[in-house]
Parts: sequence; structure tokens; C-alpha cells
Amino acid sequence: MAEQRIQKVLSDQGYCSRRAAEQLIAEGRVKVNGHPVGLGDKMDPDYDKVSVDGKNLRIVRKRQYIYLMLHKPRGYITTASDERGRKTVMDLLPGIDRRVYPVGRLDKDSEGLLLLTDDGAFANLLTHPSGGVSKLYRVTVHPRATEQQIVQMSSGVVLDDGVRTAPCVIHVVTDEPSRTVLEITLHEGRNRQIRRMCEAVGLEVVRLKRSAEGPVKLGMLQPGQYRELKKSEVTALRAAARQSRAKPDDRSEPARRGPLKRK
Repeated sequence: MAEQRIQKVLSDQGYCSRRAAEQLIAEGRVKVNGHPVGLGDKMDPDYDKVSVDGKNLRIVRKRQYIYLMLHKPRGYITTASDERGRKTVMDLLPGIDRRVYPVGRLDKDSEGLLLLTDDGAFANLLTHPSGGVSKLYRVTVHPRATEQQIVQMSSGVVLDDGVRTAPCVIHVVTDEPSRTVLEITLHEGRNRQIRRMCEAVGLEVVRLKRSAEGPVKLGMLQPGQYRELKKSEVTALRAAARQSRAKPDDRSEPARRGPLKRK
């Protein structure tokens, strides 16, 4: 097998995410054939031995990966473990005896579609900043959203850290005197982005649910339940991520939005 970057090997073997592997390497906790390594160093998984904190990692060749879709309920945090003892999405996977980790995240008060896997390359492809796989959210806000607020968010707003969001697609689903239900499609995934976008224009999110990621939809999967992705779904997600990375940056294009229907 050809040489590969060490962080890729750790990620592909499901030890941790690629970003976490880079941190382990930077901290001097990873060795190959007994020698400390640095970021950018490579190894041959067929011949070299890699260890983390003195423990050898068994390299599994022709590994069969697992790909899961979970309907995350509110009240669970998206992490593999929590030092504060809070409920995590891993508590919802009693039948899974392999180490999987979330692909992206949903905050504690959000719900909906969450992907999990032990395939580091797949996770990195979907979460890479240039990936841009679309994600569809159903968002309830109050007070009632004005057309100006929707235009602001769909065109891009400046968040509390000074970063401007990319344009997005917003459709109005329900419009009532005290609340508005929106469908928002994002191609980026900043931390708590939709909540912060709404805060930037004076709206409060009272419910947020992710209903689709790329071509994969949550469907009738109930809160707290999970299922394995079909091979066709995994293939479609990979294709969507690669297609998005191949497209030129179109963030300057105006966003489309559904008509704002008032009662």
C-alpha cells in the first residue's frame, strides 16, 4: 500500500477524526515504529506500526465500515463522551458495538437527522469546508418574521464573531401572528449557525429540526431511533460532496426564497 499521512490512517481506522488525529500528533502522542512524528509525516499501513500514548493501533485492511442515520431528539449533545455526564447521542445506540462518531453536529436543543460512522475518509469528505453538502432545516421562530428579516438572512448576515454567512435558500412554510415556520437550506455549517443568524436579525429560534442532508432524508424515522444507511445513500452522499467541491464558488449569487405569504 502507498504511504499515507498519519492523521488519515488514524481517521480511516476509526480511531478518531482527522482533526483530532492532527491534535494528537501536534501533542507528540503519536509514534510510528517507535519514533515521534510530526504533522505531514507519512507511513505505510502495510508495514509500519503506529501507536498512540504508547498503545499500538491494529491496522484493519479491507475494513467494512458502518454508516448510520439517527433521529436525534432534543436534550442530547452531539459528542462521543461528556466529562459533565450529560446525555450524548451515543446513549441512543445500544445495539452498536463499534466505535462510531458523529459527522458534523446538532446542538443540544436541536433535533433531526444526524449521521454517524467509523469511516474517517467519509466523515472528512462531508465535513470539509469546501464540501458544502446541503442541509435542510425546519425552523420555528418568534416573533413573526418580516420579509426584510428573511431577505437579510437569505442574503447573508454578519454573526456575533464578525463572520458573514453565505447566501442561503429560505422558504416560508407557515406564517402566523406570533411565529413563522421556515425551511432553510444551508451549504455551510458554522457552530449554531441558524440560531445565530436569527439572533442577528432579532428573531428567536424556538424549534430547529434537520430533515435532510444532501440527497438523504430523515423520512419517518422516529426520535431516538436509528438505522443503517443504504449503500445507494452512502454513494449519493459521497457524490454530492464531490460535486459540491468541484463547483466554482457561487456565494456571490443572490439566494432564492419562497414567497412570504401573509394571512
